[in-house]
Amino acid sequence: MDDVPMTLPLATLGPGLAGALVFAYLLGAIPFGLVMAKAIKGIDIRQIGSGNIGATNAMRALGKPLGLVAFLLDWGKGYLAVFLFAGLTGLEDMLLAKTLCGALAVIGHCFPIYLGFKGGKGVATASGSIIAIDPWVFLAGGVIWLAALFTSRYVSVASILMGITFPIVAFMHWGTQGWSFIAGCAALGILILVR
Repeated sequence: MDDVPMTLPLATLGPGLAGALVFAYLLGAIPFGLVMAKAIKGIDIRQIGSGNIGATNAMRALGKPLGLVAFLLDWGKGYLAVFLFAGLTGLEDMLLAKTLCGALAVIGHCFPIYLGFKGGKGVATASGSIIAIDPWVFLAGGVIWLAALFTSRYVSVASILMGITFPIVAFMHWGTQGWSFIAGCAALGILILVR
């Protein structure tokens, strides 16, 4: 486990952090499910099923194969936002910076500027962000998600339980050293619960 400073004055990161966070938000705000549905079938998935722009509703509108593509694109937004930020700034070992960048991608998905701040639930994008930061936390949440989906048959129930799992496992793995990641996981879990 990398050494992670307990405090990190954001001002010391300067415009690199600001630019990366803006990029992460704008990347997260791209509504891939909506774009795919309009481009492929000429439909607005906001008028179908749950009205959500995310992968689950895209699957309802486009079928499983294209819905899976929408999921992977939404997942990739979170993953890419974390790794592109680290690559651009050279702050690859800074857990707080990665967490902020991943969180901004999720916020972008949930509140996209391109759609009047009305977006999806952020589950796929949050999962992509978390696996980029800590694959073990993602793996634990993914196992819970699969088990809950298998037993309940509801994606929403599985997503809620996964959202609860993330901060618990993050604390078990990082302890107080990973306070920023734990807080980020908790915030993402709350966002999944309320959306």
